[in-house]
Amino acid sequence: MDPSTRLPENTTRRNRDRTVAPLWLADLGAWCTGLIVAVWTRYEFGLDGIHLNGLVLAMLAAIVLHTAIAHAGYLYRDRYRSGSFDEVLAVSRGVLATMAVLLLLDLAAPQRPVPASAPLVAGCLALVQMLGVRYLRRLRHERRRRPSGRDVTPVLLFGAGAAGQSLLRAMLDEPNGRYLPVGLLDDDPAKRQLRVNGVPVLGGRHDIPAAAAGTGATTVVSAVANADAALIREVRQLAHQAGTRFKVVPSVSELLENEPAVTDLRDPDFSDLLGRHQIETDLDAIAGYLTGKRVLVTGAGGSIGSELCRQIQRFQPGELMMLDRDESALHAVQLSLRGRALLDSPDLILADLRDSDTVRQVMRTRRPEVVFHAAALKHLTLLERHPGEAVKTNVWGTQTLLEAAAGVERFVNISTDKAADATSVLGYSKRITERLTSFAASTNPGTFLSVRFGNVLGSRGSVLHTFVAQAAAGRPITVTDPEVTRYFMTIQEAVQLVIQAAAIGRDGEALVLDMGDPVRIADVARAIADQHDNSVKIIYTGLRPGEKLHEDLLGQNEHDARPLHPMISQVPVPALDPVHVHLLDPYGRSDDLTDDLAALCEPERPVVTAGAQRGGAGDAVSADGTAIATNNGSGGAG
Repeated sequence: MDPSTRLPENTTRRNRDRTVAPLWLADLGAWCTGLIVAVWTRYEFGLDGIHLNGLVLAMLAAIVLHTAIAHAGYLYRDRYRSGSFDEVLAVSRGVLATMAVLLLLDLAAPQRPVPASAPLVAGCLALVQMLGVRYLRRLRHERRRRPSGRDVTPVLLFGAGAAGQSLLRAMLDEPNGRYLPVGLLDDDPAKRQLRVNGVPVLGGRHDIPAAAAGTGATTVVSAVANADAALIREVRQLAHQAGTRFKVVPSVSELLENEPAVTDLRDPDFSDLLGRHQIETDLDAIAGYLTGKRVLVTGAGGSIGSELCRQIQRFQPGELMMLDRDESALHAVQLSLRGRALLDSPDLILADLRDSDTVRQVMRTRRPEVVFHAAALKHLTLLERHPGEAVKTNVWGTQTLLEAAAGVERFVNISTDKAADATSVLGYSKRITERLTSFAASTNPGTFLSVRFGNVLGSRGSVLHTFVAQAAAGRPITVTDPEVTRYFMTIQEAVQLVIQAAAIGRDGEALVLDMGDPVRIADVARAIADQHDNSVKIIYTGLRPGEKLHEDLLGQNEHDARPLHPMISQVPVPALDPVHVHLLDPYGRSDDLTDDLAALCEPERPVVTAGAQRGGAGDAVSADGTAIATNNGSGGAG
């Protein structure tokens, strides 16, 4: 504190004396009252002169004893918070000590001033009075600290658990706060009729409209710190039906070890409306393969790659190398990690996976020990029109990196749920990378595995960004089908599980992250439309080529086995010899190339590769490498 603003010591002492003096006098009055009642009732409501003199002597002794004992226990020296359990315990100890000494003095006197029962009865009566005074004092103090004024917003808190009660107390203890809780709501029948700091529980979620009307509340706050998305969506809808605003407290992962505070309240975002996942991680296992190691992240400027870099940095790798072909994206990720982006440090690598010579040189000179491969083309509809680009980047780029990474300790290929029972060029190309990674696992000493998950909230090019942009411009939100569903997870949650999966994954596996329940895209569009004052329509355009109505995280022949982590399935992946992918022709007819990519995803069927020999008759190769005949004959890519 600035010395110029520090209160003089004598001023502080006067303020304290002004506070504790009435309390001290009330406690002395409690002893006097207790002794009077005890002695008066003992003598059947009749006191003569001798009894009266003894009573006065006992009262003087109680005043002296209580003052001395209370002073020794710091009862009147601002050690205890008013009305707290600590103060209750200190008062009780002081009363018991005073009562015991008073009783001993009474018994030791030649002629007892008061009956032996008087100190005991008086002590009990005095304690009740003292605690009552402190309760009323605390109640008055709390009422004075409650937010008040015309700008205060009356709120209903949904959730009467630990988080809700903590938030309620924080609101009530903020005199200049914006929110005044007027009621609690909880679906637990055991909490009905409960009152927390004088605020009653008024029912469950379906009682929101009635509670809002009865209390005048204009805002509903979901105070369940790790509520699932379905619950938040339903409570939000009920709050809007009641004509109130809706806010949430952050999730457990956002709060870390802190209790929810009034300043944490915010409007619900996509992660609240679409799903929260509480992730359990084995930090020791993660640190074991990252700490002190040279780590390379490809696609480091992308949504997943940049978050990977941020989370890997926490485990203090020996060197973190960030590779991307987009210089602006590298600038952004370095800025987020270092706080500045001079672009002059060796941790940034500007390179394209399509340039095989550069990739090999990078791997040879930088010698990474752990590789996270997040670089890929990912827009489904665009790749349907340009399957050759998917081959050159997703398939050949991955194989180039796998070949150059033959000596690494751990290689993690980032895949997608569209690889499960693939029906699109994107899905085919990512399934092929899973199979190529599995083949590398069988031929290299390190651990090579894939991690598969669905849509990521907030990633670049996400459908959510499209919906928000359309609604903000007042245009209709376009949805392919009213029944289409997708899996969603936040970037932070997905990357956290990717890093955990890499710690437990076994050679050649695909580790599939638990994405929770699928979400109807139409519900997402409606939630975004409801956040805008203008009337935003939703238009259905029909599924596009390659799109599924419902995505699957696991293929038909894959079983959901989770031997090592409750949120990570581990499935084997059949290997694919890279000789087959080198025979693909990215410059041929799109339909033929798409068929060839689909064939490479099916280990049970012959693998048909167009133009197995440049300018040849169109030989093809089966899954086991046997040449077979085909009429696809287009030029090979080499």
